[in-house]
Amino acid sequence: MPPEPGASTPPGEPPKRRNRRLRLWLALGAGVLSLLCLGGAGIAVLLYDEETKVERAEPDQVTSSFLRAYLGNRNDEETALYTCSSGARLDQLAALRAEIINREKRFGSSVSVVWESLIVGPVSGNATSVSVDLVIAGSKNGAQTSSRTEPWSFELTDQNGWRVCGATKRS
Repeated sequence: MPPEPGASTPPGEPPKRRNRRLRLWLALGAGVLSLLCLGGAGIAVLLYDEETKVERAEPDQVTSSFLRAYLGNRNDEETALYTCSSGARLDQLAALRAEIINREKRFGSSVSVVWESLIVGPVSGNATSVSVDLVIAGSKNGAQTSSRTEPWSFELTDQNGWRVCGATKRS
């Protein structure tokens, strides 16, 4: 004999109903929250990509970034982002960097290099040059001990964006 309807609940209490509406709202809220998190992560990746993008659109900008990487930060991996893929002639600039490092070690000082007067030459096909004055200053214990200015010329080639392919000290 089947049990009578409502026999399992005590008399006077209505049968418990599952609250489907509450579960629906919780699921909807969790879904919206998940979409917001994914959207935020996507925006963060996009902003990071935009901020760390290597700009090689202008020869003077590339020359400045190259000098910052090579002489300022002395980071060869970063320098490679602004250098020709092959055949770069940077021997004279490498000698200058070695001289700077040797002076720092020998005299216990720090040598900084800044650049000024970047002048872009005429573009010929996919090549141009940038003239720049490098100001090399030595300091020890916070006091400047020496300073000199050297004129340099940088050769750039457009290889999917401008890249430094040569550096020559001008007289």
